[in-house]
Amino acid sequence: MQVHAWKLKTRTLHWQERPLVMGIINVTPDSFSDAGQYLDPEAALDRALELEAEGADIIDLGGESTRPGAILVSTEVELARILPVLKHLQGRLKIPLSVDTWKAPVAAASLEEGAEIINDISAGRWDNVLWPTVSQYHAGYVLMHALDQPATMQKTPHYVDPTAEIVDFLGKFLARAEENGLALESIVCDPGFGFGKTLCHNLTLLRDLHAFHVLRRPVLVGLSRKSFLKLIGGSEPLEITNELAHMWATARGAAIWRVHDVPAALRAARIAGAFVRGSETA
Repeated sequence: MQVHAWKLKTRTLHWQERPLVMGIINVTPDSFSDAGQYLDPEAALDRALELEAEGADIIDLGGESTRPGAILVSTEVELARILPVLKHLQGRLKIPLSVDTWKAPVAAASLEEGAEIINDISAGRWDNVLWPTVSQYHAGYVLMHALDQPATMQKTPHYVDPTAEIVDFLGKFLARAEENGLALESIVCDPGFGFGKTLCHNLTLLRDLHAFHVLRRPVLVGLSRKSFLKLIGGSEPLEITNELAHMWATARGAAIWRVHDVPAALRAARIAGAFVRGSETA
């Protein structure tokens, strides 16, 4: 049975008709997708309002690049990038705001400034104060699998059975998060496409995504513009490849898509939702 609810700091998201679309804003100079484009808080504000107008259900703001090979930045640098944008966004958005961070001080400051979700690539492993911080604010939380930190995660990643190992990892850390005060209904799980995975690993996870149903939590997928999609579909038709991958993921149970192109994703999400609902009632 799929779960169609996610408890956040001030509200609970409910959905049934289609997967949720999480639009991305990176306020970093070295993101693989939009490096430096939204470093100016006014530009980030305009982009956030644009994403909301385009139909995004959630906005995910990141102040530290997590592309393969990226060097992690200090708390001070990340806060300097994130806080001015959050202050500009205060009271301007109707949809919930997520902050992509693994650092407890950044999470606390972001939640104080109105964020409702912490999107954590580390599964709580790199800052042992993160989970108590998220719990204190009763925030929504994305629990993601990454093989290692971005600087080293793509150096010969190896699994015997990637799906089984990542399901097991998320299951164990889901239990640990609950033991540290996070409510299960506040957590969604992310297999971490591209975070320490080869082309074969990523394709295996897509094929087996239904296996994550055992976690009994919504599954978020970050497939947008990932390099493995370029390898199989080419760079020119990448947006088409993105939406095909999203629709396949939804047929396998994905509930939330983290995307760069909200209008295209929203169109595909509506179609995917109709297909899945039709198959369930046929």
